[in-house]
Amino acid sequence: MNILGVHIGHDSSAALLVDGQVVADVAEERFSRVKHFGGLPARSVEYCLRAAGLKSSDIDIVTVSSSHLFPELSNLFDISPGTLELGIDRYGQGSPFDRQAGIQGLTRPPIYVTRQVLDPGRTRIVHVEHHLAHAASAYFTSGNPDRQLVVTADGMGDNVPLAIWQGEGGRLTLLREFPPSASLGWFFSNVTEALGWWHGDGEGTTMGLAPYGDPARAAGALAPYGPRFGGGELLEGHEFGKVYAWNETGAGHWHLEDAVQISGLVDRYGREDVAAAAQSILEQQMAEVIFPWLDRTGTTRLSCAGGIFLNVKLNQRIWSSGRLTAHHIFPNPGDAGLALGAALYLHHRANPAAPVQGLKHLYWGPEYSDDEIARVLAERKLAASFEADIAGTVAGLLAKDKIVGWFQGRMEAGPRALGGRSILMSPMRAENKDVINARVKFREAFRPFCPSILAEDAPHYLEKYRPEAFMITSFDVAADKRHLLPAVVHADGTLRPQCVEASVNPLYWRLISEFKRLTGVPALLNTSLNIKGEPMICAPREAIRCFFDSGMDYLALGSYLLAKPDVG
Repeated sequence: MNILGVHIGHDSSAALLVDGQVVADVAEERFSRVKHFGGLPARSVEYCLRAAGLKSSDIDIVTVSSSHLFPELSNLFDISPGTLELGIDRYGQGSPFDRQAGIQGLTRPPIYVTRQVLDPGRTRIVHVEHHLAHAASAYFTSGNPDRQLVVTADGMGDNVPLAIWQGEGGRLTLLREFPPSASLGWFFSNVTEALGWWHGDGEGTTMGLAPYGDPARAAGALAPYGPRFGGGELLEGHEFGKVYAWNETGAGHWHLEDAVQISGLVDRYGREDVAAAAQSILEQQMAEVIFPWLDRTGTTRLSCAGGIFLNVKLNQRIWSSGRLTAHHIFPNPGDAGLALGAALYLHHRANPAAPVQGLKHLYWGPEYSDDEIARVLAERKLAASFEADIAGTVAGLLAKDKIVGWFQGRMEAGPRALGGRSILMSPMRAENKDVINARVKFREAFRPFCPSILAEDAPHYLEKYRPEAFMITSFDVAADKRHLLPAVVHADGTLRPQCVEASVNPLYWRLISEFKRLTGVPALLNTSLNIKGEPMICAPREAIRCFFDSGMDYLALGSYLLAKPDVG
């Protein structure tokens, strides 16, 4: 069975399952070059089909990650008469939906709009509710079919900000969903806007600023702007008022009036203390949700998805509690992961006995051969050296404190650079963090960077270690190792690792191993191949543009190494 997942909205995306295996998964922003692009994922769909060698008429199910109708579907697909469009609620009951016209009442889109042609005798269109798609992305990638608590939390999706599920035996059961007044995501996003960053984009920056403040100073004043939980239930909701939404250059933006009020607290207490208070409140309130539900369901296993779980400090708080024996966060937990979640749900609904598989990697995006890269370089009249041992050559440069762009293999899905599209530097000098922030990323100096570390060495560096391949949870760093990695240890003594296994990404593993041989340190500073405000790089031409528009010293494009003219 070929199942194509489609998400339309904030972080539009597409994903393709073939007989239950992930063949492709990509966010449209990687092609549109607009961060958080919210339009139709047309190029993502095209890529997914191309990666699998399929035509659109080969698709059995197109699944849309929302219970709402999207008239725009008729601009993305040729929905011929006879194509059955079904809605699925969170309990798995199907009901027919009426199709609607596409562009402002037109029955057909303009001729320049390319639509994928579906086979009306084969393809079905199925809608999967937002939080059900999140829950499926978490449970069905956990690697364990046994009973576990599944928590989905974000700002708002299909009018739900937070839902509690039980996963067991290959099935998901809804236990509780909460009303809009329970949105901890909106609370944290309002603080983010009050601090001067975009709602729906800058929440990670708020988290990064938090360790520099004292949460106790502002927590009392900030708490009334969010909901309050206890014993797993909503004790006091918060009425957030009107939500203002608009589209700017292809990306959706939101504003709530609470952000204006909270900005007054920023003036009073300072940015650091407000960020610290918001982080503390988020952690405390989510603990009041998660821990009681672990007790109610009688499990010590937890899986999570939804944008709130991009907060790596929250994830650390939950894991460090000692309450869990298994902790899985779907590593693309925001809305870009909904397409895959919806597809996984439909696969397991159609195949109840299918195994609940774990994730080894997220390398599901486009890749480019050395021949393709050579053509791009030649077209731009750029001289690059061909390196038979690109990993060994780059390791030597990194050992000399050079900044290297690393463009290799298939692009990773999700928001974290995992050695497919990365900017790398030695983690051994504290000032390297400032160098990357100032010269390459062009962003605030306090913002931390993550390490990619050899999986076999990670237990010696991380306290309360568990395998972490996706930079989705932070850990305290062992006291005797902090001096070895000062550029990637945050102000609170934590780091957010990618533990690299030789069997998963052998080239990247060899690069880090060679760096270890040269320096004694089994880790690299790793950040995404882009600059602030832009999506992660997808194609070679974009990597070249980023290289020359930033302070990188070298760019490793496949086996080719490009150097700045004045690099010593």
